[in-house]
This record gives sequence, structure tokens and C-alpha cells, in this order.
Amino acid sequence: MKNKPILSEIEIDRIIEMAWEDRTPFDAIEAQFGVTESQTIQLMRLNMKPKSFRMWRERVQSRATKHRKKRGFELGTHKCTLQKSISMNKISKKNN
Repeated sequence: MKNKPILSEIEIDRIIEMAWEDRTPFDAIEAQFGVTESQTIQLMRLNMKPKSFRMWRERVQSRATKHRKKRGFELGTHKCTLQKSISMNKISKKNN
């Protein structure tokens, strides 16, 4: 990957989790981790079983929600209550 940021195992896991989420755009991954869409795809290819990668790729290939410019909405997006808060490009710990 060109200009590949150095990522920890936890960050790679979070990027994969965000990429699997249908409503998380690639732009959000890039804003938080500095990883472009093509770098995210490469990361997914390297860290997933081939069949799982193909299934994911088919699902998100043209999904409008994965590409902010193709989205028909900005407000009113769903956010899971279990999703961790994100601030200053860091994942904050869950408050108990």
C-alpha cells in the first residue's frame, strides 16, 4: 500500500469492523485512520478469507451508503447505541 499508515492490530480490527458496517462510509475510515478506500480494500483482502472478501466486496461494490457522495441523506442516519464514541481520531474507552 502506497503511503501506508502504521496501524496497530486494534486499529486494523476497527477498520475491518467499520468496513463491514453497511452505513459507515469509506470517508469516515479515511478521516479517522488516514486509510483510503483502496487501502481499506487491500487491508480487507489481506486479513480475510478469500470467500469472505469476495462476499464483502460484492456487497459494498456499489452500495451508496459506503460512498458519501452517493448517499441520498446526511441527517437522520442510524447509529448503534453500542458503537463506541470517537473523538480526536481515537476510539474512547466505554464508560461503565
